Amino acid sequence: MAADSFWEEILSPLDKFQLNDDQPYHELQIGGMVDAHEERLPNWEEADLLIVGVGEQRGEGITTISQAPFYVRRQLYRLYHWHPEIRIADMGNIRPGKTLADTYAAMRSLLADWLAEDKVVVILGGSHDLTYGQYQGYAVREQFIEATVIDAIIDLQEKDVLPADGFLMDLFISQPNFLKHYNHIGFQSYDVQPRMLETLDKLRFDCYRVGYAQENPEDIEPALRTSHMLSVDIKAIRHSDAPANRFTPNGFTGQEICLLCKYAGMSSQLSSIGIYGFRPEWDEHELTARQIAQMIWYFIEGLYLRRLDPPPEQKEAFWEYHVRFTDVETLFLRSKRTGRWWMQLPDQRFIACTAQDYQLACRNEIPERWLRAQERL
Repeated sequence: MAADSFWEEILSPLDKFQLNDDQPYHELQIGGMVDAHEERLPNWEEADLLIVGVGEQRGEGITTISQAPFYVRRQLYRLYHWHPEIRIADMGNIRPGKTLADTYAAMRSLLADWLAEDKVVVILGGSHDLTYGQYQGYAVREQFIEATVIDAIIDLQEKDVLPADGFLMDLFISQPNFLKHYNHIGFQSYDVQPRMLETLDKLRFDCYRVGYAQENPEDIEPALRTSHMLSVDIKAIRHSDAPANRFTPNGFTGQEICLLCKYAGMSSQLSSIGIYGFRPEWDEHELTARQIAQMIWYFIEGLYLRRLDPPPEQKEAFWEYHVRFTDVETLFLRSKRTGRWWMQLPDQRFIACTAQDYQLACRNEIPERWLRAQERL
């Protein structure tokens, strides 16, 4: 295929056995099952999940190529693959362009091609500004999306900053713009300007403080369920669980971030996840690499589970609850398989919600999720 020839120019191969110290993998390990780009491109058309590394760090002011994809693969390939129904192809690494914009363009081109073929893509970064290249893969296809970022800070600085510190501004104001909605999960208040949150709220974007997300993970799940792309910065994970995070001692535990990745995998809309900001030279005993590998493992677990939950249009797979609140009559659906909830808006669309939203409606109170969805209309 012509596309394959082009991809070979911008994708560098990898050596699976070098990743495992020249030892063979067990047949049930991910490394034993993955179809990897070594001497040739893998049979990506038969795969459900594609992995690609992007070691670009110039957006963070670092000119060397990050070895993060190598160390994450090293740990990921050693994990056991419990769902062989999910076929995995590793496409290798995107070669850095002459400029940072060239690397974004390579990401844009590859993601657009893979998304057009209904593939789910895992991106191993690289600095966090590569989120912009991830978004462009959707924009070039003129696909309106919801995007979610998990990060301790909000990279929305406007002047005289590195791209990694201000890429969200490009995401929000680029023209034409295909960002339908934005969620930010895990920000830490003491490192975020209050006015920045006020700006995001005026745009009707949703932001969840790390403490709230830790105490109410079930309330975060609907935001991930309706997202098309997810970007994770390891700054969101506390230092003790991700030693390469030198930004803050606090954040999500390893178990909490894995649960969020599982929720993301369960989303029938989500087609790409990028994990950024990992600096292997700051890691201890490859624990951060192993943490990221386990996040991807849980994402794959969610990818398997998404097949069990049909869309709201298949009414026979749901229990129906007709509720009237404040002179509004609406319909709630609860999945018979997973127990997840959906709520109908006046325009007949269904949005993801929680059992708490249903309980509020039963008490004749307007669920905030319903109200914010109406305001965005």
